[in-house]
Amino acid sequence: MSKEKVVLAYSGGLDTTAIIPWLKEHFGYEVVCCCVDCGQESELNGLDERARLSGAAKLYIEDICDDFAENFIMPCVQAGAVYENKYLLGTSMARPAIVKKLVEIARKENAVAICHGATGKGNDQIRFELGIKALAPDIKVIAPWRMTDIWTMQSREDEIAYCKSKGINLPFDHSQSYSRDRNLWHISHEGLELENPALAPNYDHMLVLSVTPEKAPDVSTEITMTFEKGVPVSLNGEKMKVADIIRKLNALGGANGIGIVDIVENRVVGMKSRGVYETPGGTILMEAHKQLEELVLDRATMEFKKEVANKLAQVVYEGKWFTPLCEALIAFTKSTEEYMTGEVKFRLYKGNIIKAGTTSPYSLYSESLASFTTGDLYDHHDADGFITLFGLPLKVRAMKLMETKKETN
Repeated sequence: MSKEKVVLAYSGGLDTTAIIPWLKEHFGYEVVCCCVDCGQESELNGLDERARLSGAAKLYIEDICDDFAENFIMPCVQAGAVYENKYLLGTSMARPAIVKKLVEIARKENAVAICHGATGKGNDQIRFELGIKALAPDIKVIAPWRMTDIWTMQSREDEIAYCKSKGINLPFDHSQSYSRDRNLWHISHEGLELENPALAPNYDHMLVLSVTPEKAPDVSTEITMTFEKGVPVSLNGEKMKVADIIRKLNALGGANGIGIVDIVENRVVGMKSRGVYETPGGTILMEAHKQLEELVLDRATMEFKKEVANKLAQVVYEGKWFTPLCEALIAFTKSTEEYMTGEVKFRLYKGNIIKAGTTSPYSLYSESLASFTTGDLYDHHDADGFITLFGLPLKVRAMKLMETKKETN
């Protein structure tokens, strides 16, 4: 009789590597590892051998970078979704993309369970599990870090010792470093000095994609981007797919100190946590889209879109990607992108993104209207009646207050 299978969301790190023998010991499962590549780059090196040495029956390495960029990142860029004014949702957007692939592999392998290595204090456990509930309600979820009766390991030392007890010797050491999450969009850093909000980040030790603005070149970098219906299609005259544009922007932005954010954010589980995010390409892409939006969108739509952006950021942060509300918010956003076509130019300089001109065939900006000379569409005298009506509630209220004051004196 064949064993039941579990699909493990496998990163190749110490936590998920130790989970492989643990799953076999406590559940008797055949462990199928699935590493979902959403832009981790060098972190994926050597996974085949590591998974095999740890006792996995099979390893999938699934590249979802294009799906991630086009179907998860871009809806949030187009909406302008930013959590608590600073966080560009790098991990939040990636988790539902990863879950989608995990469920696909679980179905392919006829697995009865999906296991993740997220801790019981963070947001990721929520994002993984809400996604699995929405896409595969019949599949069991195993979260070792919450199963403290049988998951007794509390440190890297414990995990290394456990692996050795199973005859698994791996290239991990006891050294402490930041807890990081990397993908195509960003890299996050938590731990070490960041756990004390009174301490400044040790950027020299921390940064991976970027340099600080102080170390950026003294010469600006000029960039031209074109958009079609809200999607970037070229960078400095070269046609590229979205994922490659983000990669190139990461390199250009990182070299110029763009997109380094130090934030204390409110986690879904109720605690505050401090992290540093490097999002060089994402910061540039968000600003470029916003720059075009200023020309193309009407005032009323822009005002309402701010509310949609805030709500979508909250929904995505909370792991509710596969929900009717998220679908509706993205559908509204998509409708605003119909005429979001044009070219934006800007310069990168020491952490700054400096506008250098915007054009669009759908621009609502009229030079004749905006100039101080009187054009055909605008008669200065029309402002008299407009101000009279626009200010009527204020005038009526003031008159009433004056009348009441006289009566009481």
